[in-house]
Amino acid sequence: MKRLALRLTTLSAALLLAGCASVSPDGLRSDVTQQLQGRLPAQAQLPPADAQALQAAQAQIAQWLQQPVDADTAVRIALLNNPGLQVQLAQLGIADAQRVQALTLPNPSLSLGFFRNSHEREIERKLSFGLVDLLTLPWRSRWQGWQMEQATLGAAQQTLLLAADTRRAWLNAVAAEQARAANIRMHEAAALGGELARRMAAVGNFSKLDQAREMAQQQQAAAQLARAELAAQLAREQLAQRMGLWGEQLDFALPTALPPLPKAASDLRSSANAEATALRERLDLGALRRNLEVSTDRQGWATLGAVFGDIGASYSRNTSTERDTGHKDSTRGWELDVPLPLFDWGSAASGLARHQVQANAAQLRESAIRARSEARSSWRSYRTAWDLAHQQQTEVLPLAQLVQEETIYRYNGMFVSVWQLLAQARSTTQAVLTATDAQRDFWLAETDLQLALSGTSPQPTAASARAARTAAAPATPPTEPQGH
Repeated sequence: MKRLALRLTTLSAALLLAGCASVSPDGLRSDVTQQLQGRLPAQAQLPPADAQALQAAQAQIAQWLQQPVDADTAVRIALLNNPGLQVQLAQLGIADAQRVQALTLPNPSLSLGFFRNSHEREIERKLSFGLVDLLTLPWRSRWQGWQMEQATLGAAQQTLLLAADTRRAWLNAVAAEQARAANIRMHEAAALGGELARRMAAVGNFSKLDQAREMAQQQQAAAQLARAELAAQLAREQLAQRMGLWGEQLDFALPTALPPLPKAASDLRSSANAEATALRERLDLGALRRNLEVSTDRQGWATLGAVFGDIGASYSRNTSTERDTGHKDSTRGWELDVPLPLFDWGSAASGLARHQVQANAAQLRESAIRARSEARSSWRSYRTAWDLAHQQQTEVLPLAQLVQEETIYRYNGMFVSVWQLLAQARSTTQAVLTATDAQRDFWLAETDLQLALSGTSPQPTAASARAARTAAAPATPPTEPQGH
């Protein structure tokens, strides 16, 4: 009796475990949000699963678009509105439904048969079910839970990549608008010089060579302005694509300037601190560690599952009735189907599981080395970008403005010509453009650093490559304006 009670208790627990599996109502979005705690801007949310909440999210996006969109707001809009992220989260919900399906016990099979001959009639009833599915349910529940952890971490990494890409697109769009405004001023100065040269040449007070030089300056400024306008439009399109905007929503406003530089660089004292932070907090390394644990745990079940993976049990009750006497006789009993390991002893499955553990361990080591390198490189790029941007803001740009002011004073005192004044205006505008590029490159490096420390591998961008080239190249001194 005790043995029977224990069997019934085990069977009841397994059935209860199978019955508790259910599909998450929000498609595991809450689990992804928990993984992203502290890694996204305040009040950032993932797109909801139900249609009514999606309408409320669209109303919130429309309200945000009524004001100039800052970087954090752009990230919030992208997380709520980007179709690519919605695809990732929908696939996570599909994986959750597949988990529940895998944990649901298969329905038992009922076989009915009616047979008769000249002496008797026989009715056969047979109820069968897969015994392995029932016995391995607790292990399969753990395995499916691990699978969902991996899927959740993958969705969290994609969310962080989208947030970083959106922030980069915002920085590029705002910097492109600043460059466009500076090129407009440069073109206006060049156009003024060209018109003045044309008038002076018309009355014989200017040589054709000097006029040609001024006209060339005007044409060059016009070409630069056209390129700047195109760059601003393309950068704005990239940002709109990340935020999932179209139609009337494309008419959104951006701030007129990038965020100011911080007064000091990050409190990270060395690249060693960056390495430790990356190894501790990066989501991709956490996913690989969990994958190694899972493959190690599965190794012990590999041989058993390969050899005895098709065990089945069935219960039969047959009734036969003699036609002459009407006598009934019932036969009942159990059947157990056990595969015989004559050819496959599970050695291949065991070797596969062992090599899978080795591959996962090596992949974790490789990713850890790459994470260390990316943390060091991102930290150095961040510090160098801050130094260069700080130099432009505190040294180079003030010097250019001082030269501009002194040139104006001398022009008012008739010590320099109008051509020298216009040339210095173009030089000062170019200094503003260089400072804007350095400021943008710093914030791009800051975005890459945060992603490398807490998320996953930062994706290389054209802006980051340009920042590296700027850091490696010597600064070009401003050209001394020529008089006429």
